[in-house]
Amino acid sequence: MGSSSRVLSLAVAGAAVVFTGCSSMEHKLGRGIANVMEPLRMGEFTRSTEQTYLADGPVVARSYGYVHGVTRTVQRTVAGAFDIATFPIPSEPLIMPSEPVFPDSVVPEMSSNLGVSTDRYVGVDGGGAFLSGLGSTSFNPTED
Repeated sequence: MGSSSRVLSLAVAGAAVVFTGCSSMEHKLGRGIANVMEPLRMGEFTRSTEQTYLADGPVVARSYGYVHGVTRTVQRTVAGAFDIATFPIPSEPLIMPSEPVFPDSVVPEMSSNLGVSTDRYVGVDGGGAFLSGLGSTSFNPTED
């Protein structure tokens, strides 16, 4: 009895993977990891405080804004842990917006120390002197 229910649950999980594809699983796992990292990033806390300050003033921001920020941080972290634990099973996001948020005063960008910047590490960032005439119409590589 126990082995037949195990086989059935594995078959259902396998069918879910086959019919949904791995793209949604990858997205859900990535979203879960990003949301679990929320306590380190403090985006929800900062955004809640900032938005409360703009709407209601500094006194309310230092009370309700902080509490609301901590609550949203905990919600996003728990939703991320759920997404990580259940990433093979397709489901709708538990929290909206599903991706981590940033305060309006912050422009998110890729960290430059990850080794993924555009050609900076091979010496052709923006061309410079190496490709100085590439954009002009007079560039002719056969001329001396």
